[in-house]
Amino acid sequence: MGIFPRFTRLPLKSAFIWSQYSSALAAVGRETSDRALIVSSSQLIQHRCVHSRGFGASPANPGDAPPRLPFSRVTQKDLAFFRTLLAGRTITDPDLLKSSNIDWLKTVQGNSEVLLRPKTTEEVSQILRYCNDRNLAVCPQGGNTGLVGGSVPVFDEIILSTSLMNQVMMFDGISGILTCQAGCVLENLSHYLEEKDFIMPLDLGAKGSCHIGGNVSTNAGGLRLLRYGSLRGTVLGLEVVLADGRVLNCLAALRKDNTGYDLKQLFIGSEGTLGVITAVSILCPRKPKAVNVAFLGCSSFQQLLETFQCCRGMLGEILSAFEFLDASCMKLLEKHLKLTNPITESPFYIVIETAGSNATHDEEKLHNFLEEVMTSSLVTDGTVATEATKIKALWSLRERVTEALTHEGYTYKYDISLPVEKIYDLVQDMRGHLGDMAKNVVGYGHVGDGNLHLNITSPSKDPALLAAIEPYVYEWTSKWKGSISAEHGLGLKKRNYIYYSKSSETVGLMGSIKAMLDPKGILNPYKMLPDKIH
Repeated sequence: MGIFPRFTRLPLKSAFIWSQYSSALAAVGRETSDRALIVSSSQLIQHRCVHSRGFGASPANPGDAPPRLPFSRVTQKDLAFFRTLLAGRTITDPDLLKSSNIDWLKTVQGNSEVLLRPKTTEEVSQILRYCNDRNLAVCPQGGNTGLVGGSVPVFDEIILSTSLMNQVMMFDGISGILTCQAGCVLENLSHYLEEKDFIMPLDLGAKGSCHIGGNVSTNAGGLRLLRYGSLRGTVLGLEVVLADGRVLNCLAALRKDNTGYDLKQLFIGSEGTLGVITAVSILCPRKPKAVNVAFLGCSSFQQLLETFQCCRGMLGEILSAFEFLDASCMKLLEKHLKLTNPITESPFYIVIETAGSNATHDEEKLHNFLEEVMTSSLVTDGTVATEATKIKALWSLRERVTEALTHEGYTYKYDISLPVEKIYDLVQDMRGHLGDMAKNVVGYGHVGDGNLHLNITSPSKDPALLAAIEPYVYEWTSKWKGSISAEHGLGLKKRNYIYYSKSSETVGLMGSIKAMLDPKGILNPYKMLPDKIH
């Protein structure tokens, strides 16, 4: 029976109880003179914004690291400057650097020898000014929860961590506008706001580790996008330090400001390639007084889509999330994390969350919706929770899929947005395309905004499997006018696939903006922009 009350199709009225690269990335031998590495500004733009000429051949796989660019290497003089500026916060111990040199998935590993931990915007400004003058590459890093290799060094870039920039600067309880430093952990901000009867407009499975600055830098989507929209709408202002150390203060606390270009939008989703975000102001909604979560089973994806249509029509303004996972995901949760499926085994599962101000009103709307989808046989079984602990347990069945996948061996992860009706077609087509080459092909994601998380596992890293997946997955996505990255960004792994989603003219303009704001290319090199801009 599981730990939650179930409802079944009959009787309806009593049914609802509300309760890899490590060897490839080895640093090139040290040059005898840093000065030998300095080239003209135009060459730097060419090399760093269009990694197409210069040092070695392009990588065999478009997701692999390109050749190292001609940045300077850290000297004892550099370390002396950093230690003076950041006393006790300049880390050079290799053991302490390990976790910052490798991504969460342990698929991308760099060789940085320096980790800097500033506490203030002024310290970030001085660091970048110095690095720009010295031609030292910098990798900005937040919670290091990214999935595309965007938050770790590729070679020996200096790691600039925002982990100590974790202070709330201001909260306006009337407008609901929060202003905080970029290193605030998302979950900590949520706790802070809940005490004031507000919530963050963003919720992620990685909320216990990810930083708000990293969320903004990658334009993270998450579980509440259906209700509250993307960060491009909820972020009201940013403070950003540019590559040359200049501080761009766009930290507005206004919902309306129509004076010129909206420069903050350049940095939302730019993955640290245009500037380092040091502070954020964000609009936060009131904490809902009533929250309900329903976990439902469907026998086909078509029925799941029809359930979604019915859900939007009947739940309307109280609908805050509509997520799905397939049966393969559920088996991994049961196998590796020992989680319990609270309903009858089904090909597809849905997590629906409602959030509103009137418990009676919301429960009545949800009851009517559930009655409709059960009587029409769109849903085969389900359970509902209203208590916080049970809500959390139901959500864990969706949020912990990524964790379960880490126990399956090597995982190839794809974050795709597609027309909603095509989401699961990609999973099925990929299974047919790969056959026995893959251990598992699973799909889950955000139905409300057409975002599929396609995950393919194998016992270990398999170049033949990767060659079968890519570029097939990107060609398929492009054919149906989708995006190859819905919310994870491009980072190192997907940078060279950008043309499947963006035109040459668009990518060319991106390169021009990069060259203007970071002419030496020191900020997060090898990320987001392709090796060749054409």
